[in-house]
Amino acid sequence: MRDLNIQLSLLNRRFGGRVELREIDWSCLDLINRHGPLSPSELARWIGVHPATLTGVLGRLQKGGWIVRERDRASSDKRAVIVHAVHERNSMLFEAFAGMSERMDELCARYSEAELEVIADFLRRTGVAGFESAEELAE
Repeated sequence: MRDLNIQLSLLNRRFGGRVELREIDWSCLDLINRHGPLSPSELARWIGVHPATLTGVLGRLQKGGWIVRERDRASSDKRAVIVHAVHERNSMLFEAFAGMSERMDELCARYSEAELEVIADFLRRTGVAGFESAEELAE
């Protein structure tokens, strides 16, 4: 797991350099793409940063054309905003990750459906363990 962590960190840094995103910017953009639209406070909680830090991240993402901030019409607070990803930009992300995607397709083709289900279950549980451990360290 430690070797995997190192290799994925390296991949993310190089990926970020290719698409001109800092690692925290990429993590936030990924969360917005996968779970958005999100409020800045929701995103700050998910990513584990202070809201003031997130303001800078969102500013860079908006300036780069990756996100838009809009007034949250569902909120009674007229200052409330939600953050949307600009999905038209995702093709640049997919292109940068094309090599990894191809390698993962080749790797997955070596396993049966049942084996892939076990691997997926392990990865989900590993993600939960990581989340719970991060929450524990934040206390």
